[in-house]
Amino acid sequence: MLLRGKVGLVTGAASGIGRASAIAMAREGASVLLSDIDAKGASAADEIRAEGGRAIFQAADVTDDAQVAGLVALAEREFGGLDVAYNNAGIEGAQAPLEQQDMAGVRKAFDVLITSVYLCLRHEIPALQRRGGGAIVNCGSMWGLNAWPNWSPYITSKHAVSGMTKTAALEQARNNIRINAVAPGPILTPLLLRGWKGDPNNASGRVPMGRIGQPEEVADVVVFLLSERASFVNGHVMPVDGGMMAQTG
Repeated sequence: MLLRGKVGLVTGAASGIGRASAIAMAREGASVLLSDIDAKGASAADEIRAEGGRAIFQAADVTDDAQVAGLVALAEREFGGLDVAYNNAGIEGAQAPLEQQDMAGVRKAFDVLITSVYLCLRHEIPALQRRGGGAIVNCGSMWGLNAWPNWSPYITSKHAVSGMTKTAALEQARNNIRINAVAPGPILTPLLLRGWKGDPNNASGRVPMGRIGQPEEVADVVVFLLSERASFVNGHVMPVDGGMMAQTG
């Protein structure tokens, strides 16, 4: 088991990649604290426990500093510490040319996609330092390495996550803490369904492999990056995109 004996935290764990990652982490031996603003995330913790794993769920708004601090404290209180974390919470933001974007929506996107990751790192890093090291994965996007018209709030935010990931990785490299990000392409999640108006196959035409991905395919990469199998991988934003970045640069 790649994460045997580890304690993990997953945000945005109610559905999609977050849910799949929490389940994958537990199957690899981690005790997992799942969190989401949507209380439906409790069913993922139930599923883990039904399979014999250790998991608890706590509803939280990860754009709120005190609530993020509370999540880390809960992991330490319930499981004895924190070793690994996957910061996954996110939204897609509105689709429109930049000058037509509603600023309230832009601020919300920035808050959910940038501020939440910053706050999670702010509280997770000291907890990992207390354990003598660990690993963190942020949820970026292939659009944090590239761009596409009409998605400026989302794409701006994901570029920020890429930069944040690399900066934090450099800061913590001598503290035995590795920080990386996954950069998914089109993955079958509620976010993708909303973004493509309920027809995910519209997104597959740009994928060299000719299909969209499954949440579990990203979850496997998350687990790898959190594990000692990735012991010399640090500050990397890893595409999980069926080859899209290879063709777009």
